[in-house]
Amino acid sequence: METAGYTTLTRQSGLMREMQVIANNIANTATTGFRQEGVVFAEFIARTDMGSISMATAQIHNTSTLQGTLTKTGGQFDIGIQGDGFFLVQTPNGDRLTRAGAFTPNANGDLVTPDGYPVLDAGGAPIFIPPDAGDLAIAQDGTLSSQGRPLGQVGVVQPTDFNGMIRENGTFFESTDGFEPVEQPMVMQGFLESSNVNAVGQIARMIEVQRAYEMGQNFLQAENERITNAIKTFIR
Repeated sequence: METAGYTTLTRQSGLMREMQVIANNIANTATTGFRQEGVVFAEFIARTDMGSISMATAQIHNTSTLQGTLTKTGGQFDIGIQGDGFFLVQTPNGDRLTRAGAFTPNANGDLVTPDGYPVLDAGGAPIFIPPDAGDLAIAQDGTLSSQGRPLGQVGVVQPTDFNGMIRENGTFFESTDGFEPVEQPMVMQGFLESSNVNAVGQIARMIEVQRAYEMGQNFLQAENERITNAIKTFIR
């Protein structure tokens, strides 16, 4: 295959990867705390005996940090974050970050996610909710209290380096470079943050990617016909 074919194939592969990311974004438009993802195309230059080959790669994913809409639910254990920060959750694979604050106490009284993962406090320990905490209140800084006595504080952290955030699944992120507490978090009880996916923008981008992919496919077909005709001419 000639250089033009290899270059186009790498571009097609990147466009296919971006299409998968866009489809995942659209599918999670209604997912609480979901963060829209994008694909970054980069130029890769390889040197050959005939010179240099420039190819497009799409290996880097970036995550949108735009604030999602805070929707009032009135849920006692629903928590939304206004501004910077993520909730800290303990999973079987280690501590993870999330903006999805739909929590509830489990049978043991620990505050957990819908998947049953413990929500951690500012010190990295699970948060215990006493059975008699019927008037639970959550202050703006994440402090939980009942009948005037503090019970703990929801941990709100942010990655040390946002470029080190890796999406694990759904709304969970791994921070490979660690994380640090948010100095002045703004936590809102009875609210949940909606997905920050721009559905209209994503559909428009999907159409653009589809058209770009079709152009690349047409080019490959034309290139194949050119090479086939050239071979037929040489063997006559």
